[in-house]
Amino acid sequence: MKSEKAKKRLGILISGSGTNLQAIIDRSESGDLHAEVVCVISNKAEAFGLERARKHGIAAIHLDHRSCSGRGEYDAALVTTLQELHVDLVILAGFMRIVTPVLLDAFPNRVMNIHPALLPSFPGLDAQKQALEYGAKLSGCTVHFVDAGTDTGPIILQSAVPVLEDDTVASLSERIHHEEHKLYPAAIQLFAEGRLKVEGRRVLIS
Repeated sequence: MKSEKAKKRLGILISGSGTNLQAIIDRSESGDLHAEVVCVISNKAEAFGLERARKHGIAAIHLDHRSCSGRGEYDAALVTTLQELHVDLVILAGFMRIVTPVLLDAFPNRVMNIHPALLPSFPGLDAQKQALEYGAKLSGCTVHFVDAGTDTGPIILQSAVPVLEDDTVASLSERIHHEEHKLYPAAIQLFAEGRLKVEGRRVLIS
């Protein structure tokens, strides 16, 4: 039986097509995820994820980073918008900007990200390419809370995929994306159920 508590309110930040966004919307609308997407914000007006949001009646907001003097000012504008919409959890889904303490301090342990590697291996950009060049036999994806470092925040969930001998960046990315679309909603559901507790570097799941 599903909880009768109010659904957690999600604010999703994107810069591109928003395939993880779509997976989260689909799980929410099916009732498998006890959370609702109340806004999608992009720093790029042409991001297809904004169109995905509009198709589902979700507030689609373009907030141009070029209109701000720096990262801190931009994140302050994000915080204002997110707080006005009473967002409980901020989701980074292909948001190609480094967030600052301005956002993190406003939402402590309430900013999530997904990374296409098994952290702490291969942080930063081009993680799939890094894995192939290193000769890794396993790759995958990681959902973590965001901290001030680059992909260094406490790990919530991970899913592994094999790296095949004939893999390219594209083929490996496709298999990782398939796992991401399952893993991210699962991590959000744990948050919605109040089952995540951060203790130092670790996330405990009750």
